[in-house]
Amino acid sequence: QVQLVESGGGSVQSGGRLRLSCAASGFSVSTNIMRWFRQGPGKEREFVAEMYFDDRVLYSDSAKGRFIMFRDTVKNQVDLLMNELEVEDTAVYYCNAPLALCPGDACWGRGTQVTVSD
Repeated sequence: QVQLVESGGGSVQSGGRLRLSCAASGFSVSTNIMRWFRQGPGKEREFVAEMYFDDRVLYSDSAKGRFIMFRDTVKNQVDLLMNELEVEDTAVYYCNAPLALCPGDACWGRGTQVTVSD
């Protein structure tokens, strides 16, 4: 059974740092594209970052230069290190894997809340 579980969210002041993790089961993160999305209050879900098989990472404009996505093959998880957090980064962060094993060919976690205050 495929499962994605996010963790590491919390409350932090502007300029702070958080590290999110997405633990995967039922498949290997090393052989699949992995993505992070987020959904802020009153906003649509938006793309944050995507990691390819060769460890290249594509970032959204808002994440570029501040966020780092990386993979831990031992733990079978992907992490998102978020630096210089801004109030606008407040959102529920979701992990995603485009797999045919899940409905709509996309597996999603339940998300983890990140709240950034002034």
